[in-house]
Amino acid sequence: MKFAIFTASTPEWTPQQAVTEIAARGWDGVEWRVVDQKPPSGASGFWQGNKCTWPVSSFLDDVDEIARITKAAGLGMPSIGNYARCNELDVVETVMKGAAALGVTQMRVPPRQPGADGYNAAFEASRRDYHQVQELSQQYGVKALVELHHQSLLSSCSAGARFCDGFDPAHVGVIHDIGNMVIEGYERLDWGMQILGDYLAHVHVKNVAPVPGDPANVGTDAAFTPWQTPWAPLRTGIGNLPALFEALRGIGYDGWVSVEDFSSEVELGERISDNLRFLKAIS
Repeated sequence: MKFAIFTASTPEWTPQQAVTEIAARGWDGVEWRVVDQKPPSGASGFWQGNKCTWPVSSFLDDVDEIARITKAAGLGMPSIGNYARCNELDVVETVMKGAAALGVTQMRVPPRQPGADGYNAAFEASRRDYHQVQELSQQYGVKALVELHHQSLLSSCSAGARFCDGFDPAHVGVIHDIGNMVIEGYERLDWGMQILGDYLAHVHVKNVAPVPGDPANVGTDAAFTPWQTPWAPLRTGIGNLPALFEALRGIGYDGWVSVEDFSSEVELGERISDNLRFLKAIS
């Protein structure tokens, strides 16, 4: 397997700093975050003011620089961390065109979020959108990936496989994410891999350490659970990463694993160094 870092998790580094630091610590690749951010309101953070993000609005113009710094660092690019949803086809096509120019063969394309019409309507609408996304994938040679994510249409392997049913796995696939799934959607790991089958295209890794939630929220929040789920270092969360890699080996997976560690107990440089040591020990 090859290991990369998703730059959502390196917010205080510029892209040049990131590739230098990631390569120096022995990683194989970098998964770039691509989104137009709101102006920062304070210090750099994972979701706001993230310095290691390429704007969608200038992505095609930035392709040469992205290629230059990534190649110079000797890093691969397993996927593009796109945030435009499947019904935002103009933006999806822009990012896909840039990915193709970079030689990146896959990118995340999230489904819609349920609205007033509920889950089923959003699910079916996203499936309709994805027929057009699949056409773009065929045109540009970049596979479109849905990520298994809590509080989304697709939190489990079963939901991901149901969504992808009928699409060509050469053009549509799934990102497995144990950190998201221990919050919502967890299924036995080896069975989950079997459920996804040929649709398993990429793997994200992070971890979570739940703590008791506030009982006052019961009945006031449709998404309430008895637990809060702060991010944790890979070694200490409840996600069973050794079992994850055992399940991946069981199906012969030998592709990319991208880490998006949103914990902050350890300084970023040491965090990514220790994460790689841990992953190599268990994979």
